[in-house]
Amino acid sequence: MEITEIRIHLRNEQRLKAFATVTFDNQFVVHNLKVVNGNKGLIVCMPSRKIKDGDYKDIAHPITNEFRHKLEEVVLNAYNTELEKTGQAAVTGNPASTR
Repeated sequence: MEITEIRIHLRNEQRLKAFATVTFDNQFVVHNLKVVNGNKGLIVCMPSRKIKDGDYKDIAHPITNEFRHKLEEVVLNAYNTELEKTGQAAVTGNPASTR
């Protein structure tokens, strides 16, 4: 599976830094991935919805750790590129893993 497009929508909030839309193989799109400033740096959170007990449950997520790391890397690289376009400083360092 190839990631063929990433769109970053910057946010100016304390923890939520951006939303990302990722297209796979020019045929399938996933909206509402989040770039979040976590306790150990930036993390990528999968799209989720609130369930009856108040918790959140991912509605789409990678099956393997290998693909999760690849997805995190390309989303964070796209986020940093978008920051550079707007004249903001890019964040460097290793992203913290989600879940």
